Amino acid sequence: MEHQANDFLETEKIGKLMRKFAVPCIISLLVGALYNIVDQVFIGWGVGFLGNGATNVVFPMTVIALAIATMIGDGACTFVSIRLGAKDPDSAHKSVGNAIIISLVASLLLTVIYFVFQDSILYAFGATENNLPYAKEYFTWITIGIPFYMFANTLNPIIRSDGNPKFAMLCMLGGAVLNIILDPIAIFVLGWGMRGAAIATVLGQLLSAGLSLAYIFRMKAIKLSKISFRLNGSLIMKFITLGLCTLLSQLSMVISMGFTQNMLRTYGSASIYGADIPITVIGIVCKFFQIVMSIVIGISAGCIPIVGYNIGAGRKDRVKGILVRLIGCEAIVGVVALCLFQFFPAQLISLFGSESDLYMQFAVVAFRTYLAMVVLACVNKASFIFLQAMGRPWLSTGLSFLREVLLSVPLVMILPRYMGLDGILYSMPISDLIAFVPSVLVLVLTYRQLSKDEPLKSELAPENAI
Repeated sequence: MEHQANDFLETEKIGKLMRKFAVPCIISLLVGALYNIVDQVFIGWGVGFLGNGATNVVFPMTVIALAIATMIGDGACTFVSIRLGAKDPDSAHKSVGNAIIISLVASLLLTVIYFVFQDSILYAFGATENNLPYAKEYFTWITIGIPFYMFANTLNPIIRSDGNPKFAMLCMLGGAVLNIILDPIAIFVLGWGMRGAAIATVLGQLLSAGLSLAYIFRMKAIKLSKISFRLNGSLIMKFITLGLCTLLSQLSMVISMGFTQNMLRTYGSASIYGADIPITVIGIVCKFFQIVMSIVIGISAGCIPIVGYNIGAGRKDRVKGILVRLIGCEAIVGVVALCLFQFFPAQLISLFGSESDLYMQFAVVAFRTYLAMVVLACVNKASFIFLQAMGRPWLSTGLSFLREVLLSVPLVMILPRYMGLDGILYSMPISDLIAFVPSVLVLVLTYRQLSKDEPLKSELAPENAI
């Protein structure tokens, strides 16, 4: 039978399963993060720090596209895993077909919005008079690739839910390698500058989307047919709800980035650094944070099919074992990252080009202050995704909303009034510290519930009760 293809999720050793799913997922997410980072490295050496500042302005728009795509993909991945664990392959294949359709529609709508409102969007996310021409050139070409980018990122977690994390990784890796090869050719050999970096990125995304498309009609546990693509509103709401945490996390990051970059422009102008140095530096610091989060999310998201399947199968003992291992791994990642950011900030910023003494001075302070609580940030993010995997989207979304919106945005708006530019740097570690308290409380309660004999309470529809 079709559902038997994923039975190993209930029987294989937890540690082996986590390695099997998490490692490819980490690589996939790191590859996704590398698209923008590789562009910035080559742009930093080929165009200069204003070019890097422009990519920082455009970056939130790619995050918005990623947020929508991963909401659909992660939600479908969680739903599919739970339904396969409950021996319900019919709901699984229909959810995949519906996810593909709404992803395509959403990507086309977003592309139109980006083209129509380009100038307004760039100004809203902190473009300055100096970097605006670079931002417009880069954004125009990046917008062309939005449908490919979203399609690939929607299908990536779905491919993992089919029990094939390695192919999901290869889809993203192939695109990233192509981007890395084409970037220096387009920027230095052809002399296309910002346009060349964007075109290289889009071609890499096109390859990833093509590989993903080739896979979906030969999946193992999920068999697609014409009926899979008939829109089902009830089904869509179920898996979209499971992806809300992912959407909110990404979108709230965009909101925070928008406020942060505008505050950097305002308070940077009144400082010895000017507006362009803080905007560029914080953008680069956030790219390194994104690398850490790619590892954190990769470990957690890699566990989604395992947790979902075992929740559907009623194996709470295995879910508890995953929780313990997951939090331990994430804490280790955070400690390693903290050491790098505290002891080697100058070396890290130098990867993106050599600039003035003021630029380097601000960069060192920014790394050490802005990412001072990265260990707590890792645990917070892991807790949000684990709850999502358990089929508790509203609790997961609530914690994410607390950290990313209720704490982050007000702090970045209020602290600079009293501390100037330093207030912006302190806003992030303070947010992580406060959010850590409820995250730990929820994790402790969840562990205790997993240790009890009675069934867990689910936020899903009755037929999905666990």
